[in-house]
Amino acid sequence: MASLYKKVISGKPYWYLREMGWVDGKPKLVSERYLGTAADIEALLDARETAVLPERTRHLAFGDVAAAWGVLQDLGVAAIIEEAAGSRRSDAGASTGTYLALAALNRLVAPRSKAAFADWWKTTAADRFTKIPASVLDHRRFWDAMHAVSLENLEEISRRIALRIIEASGVDVSSVALDMTNFATFIDTANGRAPVAQRGKAKQKRSDLRLVGLGLVVTRDGGIPLTWHAYPCDRPDVTQFTTMIGQLRRQYETIAAAASAGPADMTVVFDAGHRPAISLDRAAHGLAVHRNPGPFCLISLRDRGGCQPGGQLLIQGRGNSSRGSLSMVR
Repeated sequence: MASLYKKVISGKPYWYLREMGWVDGKPKLVSERYLGTAADIEALLDARETAVLPERTRHLAFGDVAAAWGVLQDLGVAAIIEEAAGSRRSDAGASTGTYLALAALNRLVAPRSKAAFADWWKTTAADRFTKIPASVLDHRRFWDAMHAVSLENLEEISRRIALRIIEASGVDVSSVALDMTNFATFIDTANGRAPVAQRGKAKQKRSDLRLVGLGLVVTRDGGIPLTWHAYPCDRPDVTQFTTMIGQLRRQYETIAAAASAGPADMTVVFDAGHRPAISLDRAAHGLAVHRNPGPFCLISLRDRGGCQPGGQLLIQGRGNSSRGSLSMVR
């Protein structure tokens, strides 16, 4: 068995490595190696650590990027976009679907501008498993990809992705929630190419920025987006509510049919502040308005054959304000 042994010579300690063994049934010194002073041992250890260290290292983000990319691939998002919007430009390093899928990935993992995307990409290990080099991720290619997708294409892409999510995960679509909110952008005031961004009442209290209004319908099971409606924020929520209800009905009927969820009958409970707009437009969407006392109203979204109030889907509003949050009730 080896052990350290100290000898004091002329008042100074010196260290040796001794190995003891059994010889003829007795313990005996088998070998002894001189190690030097404590300073000598420290120098030897430092030299050994230096020898095994790499000359340089790179620390790259991996887990969150790989997880997001895996979900995008499992859902076939890039392929769905390409089917709706067409193939890539001849001078582009990747397809339209790939650029938009990468934009969504960045929004999820580490949001930043498209001009800063390539620099962020270099800080991740994504180029290794996506085989997409940073050299093809110029911000202008992202804008080209966005321009290649029309609003009609975008609605179709959203519908196909929602159906693919349901098919892949079996998410329950029998109960959903609708909320209408707005978010601030950093689009320049003089930029007239983004009419959807307007000044309005900012829920983030950023009255100095242009806002985009968004109505989003998500499943009760997992909060998966099914349909959406974007609108300029200089319009009150109440003026957009009937558009969202009509779009909700069309999308829900399609998705429920694809998911074999049965007839797409719906009952909606909403803030009383929305009642004038619903009443004016109920014929266009097949709505039957049931006027209840208090802050809520009840409507049925029915097909031509009609349906009874209290169908498969219930959306409940909270509070008297037309800007109140919405929650789900089975």
